[in-house]
Amino acid sequence: MTAVLETERLRLRGHELRDFDNSAAMWAEENVTRFIGGKPSSREDSWRRFQTYVGHWALLGHGFWLIEEKASGRFLGEGGFGTFKREIEPKFEAPEQGWAFAPHAQGQGYAHEAMAAALAWGETHFKRRDFVCMIAPENGPSLKLADKLGYREYARAPYRDELSVLLRRA
Repeated sequence: MTAVLETERLRLRGHELRDFDNSAAMWAEENVTRFIGGKPSSREDSWRRFQTYVGHWALLGHGFWLIEEKASGRFLGEGGFGTFKREIEPKFEAPEQGWAFAPHAQGQGYAHEAMAAALAWGETHFKRRDFVCMIAPENGPSLKLADKLGYREYARAPYRDELSVLLRRA
């Protein structure tokens, strides 16, 4: 079962079928995907990702949340923890934190608020704090957020023919 988290402005909850159109629209935005895969996602690819979110929670007890404004219910983005079994060296030995926010939600502090809440949940759930994340070196806003969340670079490695910065929390 998906945990539900609430902050002052946000609700992080499990994905439901009714959320797919908002999720697919976000992943079709070049402003969202330019550093995550490099190109907008098709609805088919977005559907596969959407099912992965639900599957993570069902199989592993953790995953990505849908992030919405608490007051209005407006879709803002997605983020959480994944176990993606990435073919990357060095291999990830800890849960991977990730996030993506719709263009209308960027630059308003939502990402920090949501991912700080996710980290607090993750530390209790996993009984650890040494999470990892990977970010394109050109993605300044996400690198800045990762730094604010306590992540530090430990390596750079190619992933799917693109260089990624690998970060870990201490």
